[in-house]
Amino acid sequence: MNRRDLIAALAASAATGVPLAAQAQPSTIKYVVPFPPGGLTDVMARIAGQKLGDALKVSVVVENKPGGNAQIGAETVAKGPADGSQILAVTLTHAANVTLFPHAPYDFVRDLRPVALLAGSPMLVVVPETSPVKTFADLVALSRQKTLNAGSSGNGTPPHLTMALFNDINGSRMTHVPYKGGAPSMTDLIGGQLDVIFSNYPESIAHVKGGRLRALALCSAARHAQVPDVPTTAEAGMPGLLVESWTAAMAPARTPDALVERYARELIKALYSPEIEERAKALGFRPSPMGGEAFAAFLADEIARWGRIIKAANIAAG
Repeated sequence: MNRRDLIAALAASAATGVPLAAQAQPSTIKYVVPFPPGGLTDVMARIAGQKLGDALKVSVVVENKPGGNAQIGAETVAKGPADGSQILAVTLTHAANVTLFPHAPYDFVRDLRPVALLAGSPMLVVVPETSPVKTFADLVALSRQKTLNAGSSGNGTPPHLTMALFNDINGSRMTHVPYKGGAPSMTDLIGGQLDVIFSNYPESIAHVKGGRLRALALCSAARHAQVPDVPTTAEAGMPGLLVESWTAAMAPARTPDALVERYARELIKALYSPEIEERAKALGFRPSPMGGEAFAAFLADEIARWGRIIKAANIAAG
């Protein structure tokens, strides 16, 4: 499916559902998080879900269904009741999964409909504090001269995809070293067993502030208030390396229009509230709420972009 078809399919899913008159608002909404408890996606879902429940005067219950590279929880919602009683926390991982898992037991594009994009967390390029690489320009130059080892939290994860995008732009051939999670990869980076990680911001920021890692650049269009001295990749000479590990909400494809629109409206309103905005920023997120067709277009672009990178780099699911 090409980019134009993806946008059309997702936009249609965002705009087509069962009339509200056919079903009443549920008394309980299950917010399915396809990752373990305590992670950023889980925390963000709990923050947003609480506000959604308060606004709708219903109970919003977060249910963690990890496994299968975030596919188990996604399949549960995709095949679940389309009465507004379930929503799914989705991330960049799901956009990549469309290409990584072409034979998944559900169709991400057609079985789920966009509700709202909530926030994004920029990827942070980090090296050991003892590394001779002092700037992003140094990394660009050195990676063209020799093969560097780049760690990640696993095949097809945002750090791996960001590294692959860097290689694609830079014409370099970094060796990917996958780990079972972000923490062990950070340990080996600090210890000098790795040269670089294009990391999830929350996984590396404490080590940067603690002086164990050096931040070279943010894969973002704007600097981050927590690390104001760290340049963006655009400022550092690679404007194409823009990657945010975003989180959003989707629902079963035939969920009533009016319910989806109301959920989107309340989620967006919550993200614009000073309280939630500050809590999100403290977690490393930048609130970037977007509903309906705008989120559908963003999602189609992400699916197409990462599909191209995954195929070019011959990335297989771990």
